[in-house]
Amino acid sequence: MIPDRERANKELKWAADLNPGPWKEHSLYVAAACESIASRCSHMDRDRAYVLGLLHDTGRYAGRTSERHLLDGYRRCMEHGLLLPAVAADFDFLGQQILAAGIGTSIGEFDVTPQDYEFMKEFISGAVYDDYDRLVQLCDSLALPTGFCPLETRFVDVTIRYGVHPSTIPRWKKVLEIKDYFEEQMGCTIYEALPCGGRLQHL
Repeated sequence: MIPDRERANKELKWAADLNPGPWKEHSLYVAAACESIASRCSHMDRDRAYVLGLLHDTGRYAGRTSERHLLDGYRRCMEHGLLLPAVAADFDFLGQQILAAGIGTSIGEFDVTPQDYEFMKEFISGAVYDDYDRLVQLCDSLALPTGFCPLETRFVDVTIRYGVHPSTIPRWKKVLEIKDYFEEQMGCTIYEALPCGGRLQHL
């Protein structure tokens, strides 16, 4: 039930046509990073990784929202059969935003109804994350709309836009743990695995 690359690219175009913005280019870089890293991990499928990375932000089709885009993405996936409910990357890859640490670690505003908030809270509490979720979490921190970047550059980029939150440093530590995990799987650094020849963007 994971869409193929052609269907995923059409979905991204549809979403970006409704709400144009730099998030589309960011998603393309995330997808490329996911594919490249997955190709170096024997237990992962590069096409699946690409698709999941590409679709991670498509809930932004509904306009300028904060955490509501997570719910919009999840419902879009469920309504159109883009992903099975069992895929842990559901909820527009909620784990990518919340890092499996609970709804209280989110740095955005929960611009949803009280009923939707409770649904999201329950969903997160029962979510089980796999290496594809971890890969999307990692690659989301490797991509600006203008290209690949060091993790620290993306950390600063997000903090400038969202401010400092009590969970900011724990979130950084979690991403760094995921980095170490994939570097051990690949036998090289994440930057060596990126399809950019070592050319990284900086703020």
